[in-house]
Amino acid sequence: MNNIESIGTTRIHQIISLIDLTNLNTQCDVEAINALCASAQTRVGPVAAICIWPDFVEHAAQTLGKHSPVQIATVVNFPQGNECATKTSTTIDKALKDGATEIDYVLPYSALLNGDTVYVAESIQAVRKQIPSTVALKIILETGMLSDEKMISTAAHIAIDHGADFIKTSTGKVPVNATVEAAALMLQGIVDCGRDVGFKAAGGISSVEEAGQYLYLAEQLLGSDWISASHFRFGASSLLQNALQALSADDGAASAIDGY
Repeated sequence: MNNIESIGTTRIHQIISLIDLTNLNTQCDVEAINALCASAQTRVGPVAAICIWPDFVEHAAQTLGKHSPVQIATVVNFPQGNECATKTSTTIDKALKDGATEIDYVLPYSALLNGDTVYVAESIQAVRKQIPSTVALKIILETGMLSDEKMISTAAHIAIDHGADFIKTSTGKVPVNATVEAAALMLQGIVDCGRDVGFKAAGGISSVEEAGQYLYLAEQLLGSDWISASHFRFGASSLLQNALQALSADDGAASAIDGY
């Protein structure tokens, strides 16, 4: 059974439209950003966003152009969630000036593990106050570093209660990143909160089959109409290539049938 038979062309198109195409490699350079921006405009439409280091935001904004539908996300307090508040604030200010339209902020998960929920809440509040309402704030929970299900749920609720527009699973920089189990807890937190909050699965999702599991889960909890780039994202670097390969395989199969 090929990807199209198991997932479906419409589903793969949907997955592509929800991708935050990511390059957070330590060796990233301008040429890599140029390639990322080019890849973000696919033959079946644009991805939702690119997610890049703050140093490259200005170049990406110039490369994509003012009217590009592709959002520009950058990461702060990344990846360990323990940066000093002044440095985070300075990075955010520059990123916004350079053209970032989304901020992915790592929740101070070590503080949460130590029981300091007040510090975690105040840190998120400070970031929320700093960025305009037109800029999406995605809070990275780093679920693979949290000790149990209760801790993941607590992190999700704190993030939502203090201004998150999205809650995001992972940085992609730890041994355990996105899991369906963590996603279920986070999506349930969105159901419980009654606010218009989105979800981003990030870290280790590289195939349309894997992506389909997260979409199915979200649909079960929040309904198929909820799924859009304003509510659901995949943070990934290789998922786009897999999805496009799946579509190419389907094109080849269709051509073979027509030729027969």
